[in-house]
Amino acid sequence: MKIISVRENPSYKNKAIAYFQRSWKSVLPIIYEDCITHSIGARNSLPQWYVLEKNAEIIGCAGLITNDFISRGDLYPWVCALFIGEKHRGNAYSSLLLEKAKQDTKKAGFEYLYLCTEHIGYYEKYGFNYIGQGYHPWGEESRIYELKLD
Repeated sequence: MKIISVRENPSYKNKAIAYFQRSWKSVLPIIYEDCITHSIGARNSLPQWYVLEKNAEIIGCAGLITNDFISRGDLYPWVCALFIGEKHRGNAYSSLLLEKAKQDTKKAGFEYLYLCTEHIGYYEKYGFNYIGQGYHPWGEESRIYELKLD
């Protein structure tokens, strides 16, 4: 099992873009292409985009970004686009991507990590606490979770 930062391994860029696009069909493909492409060589420590590889196959992905299209611009960074391929679910592989995001968040000097989701009960298993609702530009709302880093 290997977590690859696309920023640190630009040769993964096209594979990562394709995986994110396949995994998140509701997001316009250009969004991931543009975000991931511009993360390489970015001036600041964010954004980060990760893929999870098992036996040379990408089986999951996640991002670490400054805002996840949510009204709470005062909170950051955010874990986004966390995804594990269906046949690999149930093995806690998402915890590996969350741990990488936590490490990079701490390394960048942040004390908290956030995410927005509709899931109830899942992220609490990984130490996240529900702190309120946030609102998306397209009119939906999401639950906001916070994790205080040790």
